[in-house]
Amino acid sequence: MCGRTACSLGADNLRRACAYRDRQGRHRQPEWIRGESYRPSYNKGPQSSGPVLLSRRHLQQDADSSERVLMDMRWGLIPSWFKKDDPSKMQFNTSNCRSDTMLKKSSYKGPLLKGKRCVVLADGFYEWQQQSGGKQPYFIYFPQTEDTLAEGKEGDKEWRGWRLLTMAGIFDCWEPPAGGELLYTYTIITVDASKDVSFIHHRQVRAGKGAAGWWKAILDGDEAIRKWLDFAEVPTQEAVKLIQPTENIVFHPVSTFVNSIRNNTPECLAPIELGAKKEVKITPSSKVMLGWLKNSQEGSPQKKVSDLPKWTSQFIHSTSPKKTSADILHQWLVKEGEPAAKKHKA
Repeated sequence: MCGRTACSLGADNLRRACAYRDRQGRHRQPEWIRGESYRPSYNKGPQSSGPVLLSRRHLQQDADSSERVLMDMRWGLIPSWFKKDDPSKMQFNTSNCRSDTMLKKSSYKGPLLKGKRCVVLADGFYEWQQQSGGKQPYFIYFPQTEDTLAEGKEGDKEWRGWRLLTMAGIFDCWEPPAGGELLYTYTIITVDASKDVSFIHHRQVRAGKGAAGWWKAILDGDEAIRKWLDFAEVPTQEAVKLIQPTENIVFHPVSTFVNSIRNNTPECLAPIELGAKKEVKITPSSKVMLGWLKNSQEGSPQKKVSDLPKWTSQFIHSTSPKKTSADILHQWLVKEGEPAAKKHKA
């Protein structure tokens, strides 16, 4: 199961990346709710906050259920019925929710039947492959097109930057027994991994199950997102049909630098070549990647092409494109020069 994600876009660009068409066909950008607490991150773990999409009707009863809002929520669901005064006293790990038990466990069944469905946003997520010498991390994300490299402007109707990974989630709202500020939390639904990616992360064989692994329930395309979020128009029994494995993802190995949650720089998701010395060096690529977080928060900066090393990517569903998604990730990260990173051991 996934325990780490990355979401490095700034708040304004995140809105643009989540643009959609409402029921009347109008182009919209979701409004931020409590957006001041949002912080981009290259290495986000459970108990931290992250951006999610949900229907505005959850917050405003007379709102159109197809209207979307963005909210920064804590990762790790705290059910509304939790009676203790401190959410950290929750004894169970609720950062991920298995699809085969989500309608059996009360922590998930209650909010799911009430339509509390959300979409968790990320650049991608990390998984670790068990190897003889330890665990090798990988970064998993949607395939990117060459349009990803195009300049985006604030007035553009269509977002032409990084395509965010959109994952099905369940959320709930908890109120402290003694009163106080409401706490919104979420869990990410997981499904059996497709056979093509099961080698990265696999679980022990159980009766009636293979050794495939649990993978993110990814919603591929705006129609799937619309159906998952619009709880007033799409009942639970129809929405859960969207929870299926997908092969429309790509991945590449990254440095073990990401293993420490304290590390939060672009080196976390930079592609590496397996077998090479895994050390994050002060190279042109590390310089420009350190500028990505700053630039993503300030808008769509000028991009330039340099002769950085070509990285490889393992494709799951592809037809030999001219550029791999790892190449596009690399070029998307290439900005004007920034101060060099400090040297870290991987």
